Amino acid sequence: MRETSRPIRFLGIGLEFIVPIALLAAWALASSNSTSFYFPPLVEIFRAFGETWLFERVGSDVVPSLARMFAGYAIAVVAAVVIGVALGLNKTLGRMADPVVQFLRAIPAPVLLPAGILLLGIGSEMKVALIAFVCVWPILLNTIDGVAGVDPALRETARSYGIPARDRLFRVVLPSASPQIFAGARISLSLAVIMMVVSEMIASSNGIGYFVLQSQRTYAITAMWSGIFLLAILGYVLNVLFLLVERRVLRWHRGARAGAG
Repeated sequence: MRETSRPIRFLGIGLEFIVPIALLAAWALASSNSTSFYFPPLVEIFRAFGETWLFERVGSDVVPSLARMFAGYAIAVVAAVVIGVALGLNKTLGRMADPVVQFLRAIPAPVLLPAGILLLGIGSEMKVALIAFVCVWPILLNTIDGVAGVDPALRETARSYGIPARDRLFRVVLPSASPQIFAGARISLSLAVIMMVVSEMIASSNGIGYFVLQSQRTYAITAMWSGIFLLAILGYVLNVLFLLVERRVLRWHRGARAGAG
């Protein structure tokens, strides 16, 4: 079984690298003789990428963008897990809060940009607040479902053995709900990147989103494409890092599923 699964695993890993490289090679070949102002050759985009992002604008645009995104995301994770655990453990409280949660999560975050600018200005506070707002809902809902779905027999067994409430929370409830919490956190991570870009395009004086929009407005099309490339790379890298952390934290879960299978 191991002998047959290992080549397949290596083939899958190889395809993860080969397919994007093949697509880029095809794009470079197809655009090599392009004279379009809006679709420059890929080689020129890569050249602009190197001149812009290695490392001229890292301090002025990349670092502020990442700082806002991670700050908003961290606030959302902490708030969603704390509130989600409380609502998941108490069914009455959960039913009371459900209409409010459903109402607030139905509001598209970009609609709140004008109000955010009025209340918080165009500084980082507004962007962090909006990123946190858009990121909190997937994690919150997954946390509520995950906590509420913990096996009642497991809870009763832990309670019957006299395990303190704090230990039951950190050793039984949260580990059991963690797969769903991580699923919500992964969705929120992609939303954080989107909201970071949107908020910077609407109201900012720096950041990757601001750079992309300004490049488009000044007809620096090659630079604009380099910014879009950077955002794609950023999203990919963040997803890979998240999966590495998830696999590390949820090793026990994969082992349990493999054992059950």
